[in-house]
Amino acid sequence: MKSKKIKKIFRRFLFVGALAAGTLIVAYNAFYGSAIAKSQAVFVCDKMEYENFVSDVKKNINSSLKSFAFDFYAKHLNLKQRLKAGHYTIKEGQSVVSLVRMFVLGEQTPVNLVVGEARTLPQLAGKLSKQIMADSTALLSALRNRELKAKYGYKKDSIIAMFVPNTYQVYWTISPEQLLERMSREYKAFWKEERMAKLATTKLTKYQAMTLASIVYEETKNRGEMPKIAGVYINRLRKKMPLQACPTVKYAMGDFTLTRILHRHLRYDSPFNTYRNAGLPPAPICIPSIAAIDAVLNYDKNNYLYFCAKPEFDGTHNFARTLREHNANSRKYNEALKRLKK
Repeated sequence: MKSKKIKKIFRRFLFVGALAAGTLIVAYNAFYGSAIAKSQAVFVCDKMEYENFVSDVKKNINSSLKSFAFDFYAKHLNLKQRLKAGHYTIKEGQSVVSLVRMFVLGEQTPVNLVVGEARTLPQLAGKLSKQIMADSTALLSALRNRELKAKYGYKKDSIIAMFVPNTYQVYWTISPEQLLERMSREYKAFWKEERMAKLATTKLTKYQAMTLASIVYEETKNRGEMPKIAGVYINRLRKKMPLQACPTVKYAMGDFTLTRILHRHLRYDSPFNTYRNAGLPPAPICIPSIAAIDAVLNYDKNNYLYFCAKPEFDGTHNFARTLREHNANSRKYNEALKRLKK
């Protein structure tokens, strides 16, 4: 009789033990098991409502039990008060515990910030603002801040010369001031010893080289011709001839849709108009490509003073040493334009 009772009690004990063990396994899996089926990016803004943040995260959690575990652990670690703005990557197979701790600790994933084509500071601010948390107004304000420009040695809109086109890894929450500091470091790193040695041969300053490169870049996207065009402009600078660069007229007028520069455009009064003013314009007319910058540093040592687009409209140019040769090239190009219009 006693033996039967003992067996019954033992069976109950085993059942309760198995039930407890099962509960522990389920609980452990809810907190430490895989909760994310697919890697996703999550952006947390400064003033984001916590409920909206939770809703965004829970869309990626693969079960209601793990969603409950997320709420429980987030409350336990006081995530609502400790949540930090940033760009986060929730990874496939990540657990609830790892997920909550990532947000509590603010373990951001850097973003790739592309600094590319831009002609003006508003354009630059607009393009950068699409890639980081700071808005275009805050970025433009920093770019035009007198004290910040003075800190890096620039005036007016000339600070655009500090931006070397490339892809940089930054935190999405980088402030405009931090971004300028980063660009200053990248600019200094870009002008390494090899480039500085080549710069010396041009007799230009870094700022002048960036300005000339911006003109070269606006003249052609053909990398093969860039050094040749740079050589033409350096020749003109050394002979104290006006550069007469059509892209500077477009920049001066603020009209980048112009396809042909007419005589009336050449009279436009602006320090950027290199038909009216000798030497380089006061600032770059765009962010030049690295290829254009290196084309200036490796300029072709030629005797050309002029160039004109070829009548074949293939994106390349005819070069000339004399005005007579240049006028002949211009006539051929204009005749081709007239035929094209017919």
